[in-house]
Amino acid sequence: MFSSSTQCKYWLFTSEQQLAKLRDEANKRFIDAHRRGTKDDVVPSCFLTPAEERMLCKQFECTLRDFCKKFQPPMPRSVVGTSLNYFKRFYLHNSVMDYHPKHIMATCVYLACKVEEFNVSITQFVANIKGDRVKASDIILNNELLLMQQLNYHLTIHNPFRPVEGFLIDIKTRCPEVTDPERFRHFIDDFLDRTFSTDACLLYAPSQIALAAVLYASTKLKENLERYITEILFGDSPSEKQAYIQEAIRNIWMMVKNIECPPKDKIKAIEKKLEKCRNEENNPDSSVSSYEMKSSFSRVHLNFQNFHSESY
Repeated sequence: MFSSSTQCKYWLFTSEQQLAKLRDEANKRFIDAHRRGTKDDVVPSCFLTPAEERMLCKQFECTLRDFCKKFQPPMPRSVVGTSLNYFKRFYLHNSVMDYHPKHIMATCVYLACKVEEFNVSITQFVANIKGDRVKASDIILNNELLLMQQLNYHLTIHNPFRPVEGFLIDIKTRCPEVTDPERFRHFIDDFLDRTFSTDACLLYAPSQIALAAVLYASTKLKENLERYITEILFGDSPSEKQAYIQEAIRNIWMMVKNIECPPKDKIKAIEKKLEKCRNEENNPDSSVSSYEMKSSFSRVHLNFQNFHSESY
């Protein structure tokens, strides 16, 4: 049940302002630890600002979705939703200057594959990555425990896909005047895909996001669900609860409506700036990192993974 889950207890927040505050604090912690006497007036030019970090995260969320869409074998949508939840959670409390998003992104997807029981070995996984695949394996396996720790080992994610199925079955069963609810699916899927470009999963329950998607689809098809909502779904609910749900749906719609793609020129400038201020100890390409020592363990882990997958 979602109401008793760690997602509900620890990873649902009250407002976008609260999320912004957590991200600002992560940014400040990194700068305070690495500024080494840098004067306040030049800090913004030497380090990424919270706005720049957020913009870069949004770009890598897009990259993550594209990676999952092209993945072979085809990846279940639950893996995409779970990996994006992990990615968003991680950067609530960590700075992109400490851990580069391209490394955390791949680790989030790999961990989500395991949690959602989409069985691919590390060898199969990195076959979908261009470049040095041995190095990619090392990076992912090095970061896997870190990711789980930063998620407080709260790995079960309730995505909105299952509630959508429940709503569609309920509409078919109790609201026969609605013509073929299966027609809703295209618009529902499009809406849910776009919610993953927002912070909706950190602010609203999966059932609320699912209901917002169903109502969005009904408006696109000019299908009236008023009786279903007011009489069937919330007929016995107090007016305060109905008002709360309506407000949540409006907010989710506005979040989806206001999605903006980060400008490519700004992203390039931020990535260039990041290379000058990132934590070199966590950079696999840096001579001062502890990467070589960690990677030796990862290769042992990789060999075990390969043996395990081939044995079965």
